[in-house]
Amino acid sequence: MLGSIASFTAMAVAGRAVSSVHDTFEIMLYRSIVGVIVVLSVGWAIGGLGQISTKNLKLQIGRNLAHFTGQNLWFLALITAPLAQVFAMEFTSPLWVLLLAPLILGERVRRAQYAVAVVGFAGVLLVAQPFSGAMSPGLLWAAMAAMFFALTNLLTRRLTRTETVLCIMFWLTSLQLVFGLVTAGIDGDIALPRMATAPWLVLIGLAGLCAHFCLTNALSLAPASTVMPVDFARLPVVALIGAAFYGEALDPLILLGGGVIAGAAWANLRLADKG
Repeated sequence: MLGSIASFTAMAVAGRAVSSVHDTFEIMLYRSIVGVIVVLSVGWAIGGLGQISTKNLKLQIGRNLAHFTGQNLWFLALITAPLAQVFAMEFTSPLWVLLLAPLILGERVRRAQYAVAVVGFAGVLLVAQPFSGAMSPGLLWAAMAAMFFALTNLLTRRLTRTETVLCIMFWLTSLQLVFGLVTAGIDGDIALPRMATAPWLVLIGLAGLCAHFCLTNALSLAPASTVMPVDFARLPVVALIGAAFYGEALDPLILLGGGVIAGAAWANLRLADKG
């Protein structure tokens, strides 16, 4: 999980570093190029390329449209809202999974879990502070990104019933390469990497893959209710980075709201484990 925290944090910092040169579509394009190269290289090295199939291609496309949309919104939020707020809003994703699971997976949700979702929403209000007049438009992008990440996770859960991780990762990177090429090039102008941005773009690609790899392995070694609370350490870490390097204030309400959201997500995981 420490690898996952470091990777997500590195991706956020790198995303900000290239935002003055590359738009979110271009960032996703170059991230996907790096991802395709890494996934195909690893697949070839372990002799696993035969695992790649097209039998669930429609579901793969739907899953990656959701992820592509969520990731673009996340990068947009990074450059329009304080880092701590973006990460706090991202933690609402497990609560959206809770609400959407009955519709997509047919899973049963108990009343206690709905009560947890209400508590999580209270944490969102503390972070967003909608009545203070200080709400950033970037928070809307972050909230929408969390919804699309939740949809991605639910569709991934369906895919894992029949597909290997390598197959899912191949379609993740290759489809998003196509999406990125279309959206970045639709205006006929794709900014090429510069000497200053190329290392950051490579870091984004590698960090994205590493984050998913570390998180997947952590979940395979320990219950989600044990693993995920560690992930919530991203909030204070990124809040300190925002304060140290970007002059962002350490707002106590944001940290408190993030803690409430994280606690609600953890409580939901505990309830799910007992259910």
